[in-house]
Amino acid sequence: MAGADARPCVLVLGTCDTKLSELLYVRSHVLQHGVGVKLMDVGRNPVLHRDLDYPSAEVLAHLATRPELDLMERGQFIGTMISAASTLTASLYSQHVIAGAICIGGSGGTSLGASVMRSALPIGFPKLIVSTVASGNVGNFVGETDITMMYSVVDIAGQNSILNPILENAAGMITGAAKAYYDRLERNHKESPDVEKRKKSVAITMFGVTTPAADAARAHLERNGYEVFVFHATGVGGRAMEYLISQRRIDAVLDLTTTELADELIGGIMKGGPDRLTAAGRVGIPQVISLGALDIVNFGPRASVPTQFANRHLYEHNPDITLMRTSVDECRTLGTQVAAKLRTEVKKQDLTRVFIPLGGISMLSIENGPYRDESADKALFDAVVQGLDGSGIAVVKDQRAINDDGFSTEMAKVLIQFMEKDSSM
Repeated sequence: MAGADARPCVLVLGTCDTKLSELLYVRSHVLQHGVGVKLMDVGRNPVLHRDLDYPSAEVLAHLATRPELDLMERGQFIGTMISAASTLTASLYSQHVIAGAICIGGSGGTSLGASVMRSALPIGFPKLIVSTVASGNVGNFVGETDITMMYSVVDIAGQNSILNPILENAAGMITGAAKAYYDRLERNHKESPDVEKRKKSVAITMFGVTTPAADAARAHLERNGYEVFVFHATGVGGRAMEYLISQRRIDAVLDLTTTELADELIGGIMKGGPDRLTAAGRVGIPQVISLGALDIVNFGPRASVPTQFANRHLYEHNPDITLMRTSVDECRTLGTQVAAKLRTEVKKQDLTRVFIPLGGISMLSIENGPYRDESADKALFDAVVQGLDGSGIAVVKDQRAINDDGFSTEMAKVLIQFMEKDSSM
């Protein structure tokens, strides 16, 4: 870490050819809070200014080869600048030059800044974007990370009495976060080398209809000294978990609730993406898997359910979420997909196990539950068993329902055995 007279520093990122005065305004207010600034220009047209730390030409110099910028269309240039700025930002982060990052921009600048933050800065590092598009669907910008978005209300096009206070607030927010991050680094740096090693971490997936199972598994793992991260299987939750696994931030997975696969297959609103249920196998960490909530697909309010599903078995979970029961054919496909993903991706078959709760895969499909469908469940279970036959991945059939006492605890016990067995941990 830096010496005693050092202070945290914030990276201010934006297109200086279109947003210079606003960027300088943010810079001045960051400095007023006693925090250093590094101003990076990611604009297309070169700008000269004494307060610029990284002019666009210097940023582009971090590319392996210098492209022909004059021949590029706008989208191609943004992609090129993302690559260059990501390389420079990652270097600034790894050298502890910066303790926070803020970007201001319209749709193009937001896309550029968010891409840089997602690729170059880890979860836990302060990241803030003031954007003209922050009041809409920001999923494409935030992705699986912890980027904070602030709506600019008016366009970022000249200083005025509406925009300036927003930029001042943003400067205050990022400097406060940067100070907190910097202080945490200082504390960690000063800790004795004899401090106990970090706890091994376990990811658990849950949904409202599998919450009792997730709670029981979490309690057992925590009693045995493990740090537990619970991911809500809302689509982005599963993607965030897969991302952290690929970043080797998670040591083992209790993938209790694989419901996002159903939304991905059928077109629900909580899709886990094509890589769901793959990262743990690729990385080679222990994983214990179940089929939680594969009996449902998630849609928005009832009026938003696609017309082709109007005659299906629908259930209003709450005013904003309508569930649809998966059919026999859909369940058979889902079981085949689960098995295929595991057969293809798992490197350590002896550290992977699948648990099938014959008594019900959610609180809706237990005996006498509204989604009880033994034919659909059987199609799902049979497809998993048949698909994994001869794979080396063991499948356990359990008569209990997923939320019954002891089912998920048994999964947790097996996962602990795997972690103790795994020589790489």
